[in-house]
Amino acid sequence: MKEDFGDFLENRVYEYRVLKKLSQQELADAVGVSKQTIFVMEKNNYSPSLILAFRIANFFNADITDIFFYKRKGKE
Repeated sequence: MKEDFGDFLENRVYEYRVLKKLSQQELADAVGVSKQTIFVMEKNNYSPSLILAFRIANFFNADITDIFFYKRKGKE
């Protein structure tokens, strides 16, 4: 059985998307996922694959660590 370390990613996808005046569907189309994927990612209910995280960062011409933050439950 896998141990749950409580690891997750927080992200700033919503902030970047709004600054670019994009809909969730427009961002989804640009990075090759569904609108639902963007929706749950913006709510921090989904951690994207590394490939998708890089796609999003590249789309926004940002460093991946500017958009995605590694967090461990109970730690800042």
